[in-house]
Amino acid sequence: MLQTIINALKVKEIRNKVLMMLLLLLIFRIGCFIPVPGLNRETFGAAISGNDFLTLMSSVTGGALSQGTLFALGIGPYINASIIMQLLCVGIPKLEALSKQGEEGRKTIAQITRYVTIGLALVQSIGIILTFANSSDSINTTLFFDQTWLAGVFMTIVYTSGAFIVMWLGERITDFGVGNGQSMIIFTGILATAGMQLLNKIQSIPGDLNVIWELVAFLLVSAVIFFAIVYVDLSERKVPVQYAKQMKGRKMYGGQSSVIPIRISAGGVMPLIFSFSILSFPQLIGSMINGGNNPFSIWWSNWMSASAEGWGAVVYSIVLCVFIFGFSFFYSQMQFNPEDVSKSIQQNGGFIQGIRPGKATENYLKKISNRITLFGAIYLSLVALIPSIAFAWAAFDLVNVFSTTGILIIVSVAMEFHKQMEAQLMMKNYKGFLK
Repeated sequence: MLQTIINALKVKEIRNKVLMMLLLLLIFRIGCFIPVPGLNRETFGAAISGNDFLTLMSSVTGGALSQGTLFALGIGPYINASIIMQLLCVGIPKLEALSKQGEEGRKTIAQITRYVTIGLALVQSIGIILTFANSSDSINTTLFFDQTWLAGVFMTIVYTSGAFIVMWLGERITDFGVGNGQSMIIFTGILATAGMQLLNKIQSIPGDLNVIWELVAFLLVSAVIFFAIVYVDLSERKVPVQYAKQMKGRKMYGGQSSVIPIRISAGGVMPLIFSFSILSFPQLIGSMINGGNNPFSIWWSNWMSASAEGWGAVVYSIVLCVFIFGFSFFYSQMQFNPEDVSKSIQQNGGFIQGIRPGKATENYLKKISNRITLFGAIYLSLVALIPSIAFAWAAFDLVNVFSTTGILIIVSVAMEFHKQMEAQLMMKNYKGFLK
């Protein structure tokens, strides 16, 4: 990967794209430090840290949410809007037809996604402010004529505008940079959060030399976990397909063999994101009622949250694994449809050796897909539980440096960036060959 990046930077066009991407990411990071007038960052950050859902959102934004800055919502509303539109395109025939209309259809869906993003950003801004910013120490109302509602309206507009700017930056990175802009923003936010926590740990070395051994153990555990995740993420089952020879006109076609690659983790990080979000969202709703001092919020925190202890932690882990299994199979069906693949193979004169075309091929592919998805769900469940335990063993105060979702996102984005750089190099070499 390092050699690919070095070779790509030697090409002027690719180097300019990388520099443009870094410039836009720098603008994003600057926006993560622009304070919002009238907000007490310390009080607001302390309130955010007590909620699992908002803590996850804060880690993705590089700590911008916990600091209450301009880009506090980050790219989250756009990602949620994209997921919603992806699900709606499967369930609503009109949107499904629109997604198959080529470039114009994709532009229309992209425009709808932007509107949904603004709506979600507005709802999230109002929810966060109503939940935490109404406490006596969170807002300095003297800047707003001692009117709390006016301060809330101002901050809602600021946070919604910030989410829109981040969405615009992500689209510009996609257009003028390398890779997917939204993924690169999330990648940058997670690394920034991890970097700040590691820097705070390093600064404590002069007072405690044991910190050095904790950092070494943490880095070793991180290397092993990242290696294991990359190894499994690249694994796939290749189903061989043979195409029969066909005479079309005066030419002979077919007679070739190919494979259908089925990944172990076809859904990627999405089952984890869905599972964590569903289990964390009720805690956010409960915290809006009487500041979280209500029976529902207390029960949920004790039994269904990541911070639960004792038997509550066991129940949370079991429920989390059940959700991961369910969403893994759901998302696998979205990514790989055995019926469509079977029809495509049959229409192109192909067959799987030893399997009859048609329904038999569909059942065979469905059987393989279900087995691989089962192993993928087990893998995601282990990834959801083991890293936190391993990091806690290495250094307890570094357990939140890399969240489970963050690890998978980092690996996925890094591998995708590598593929994009290779594609850019191949395209450049191909153009040079034509010249």
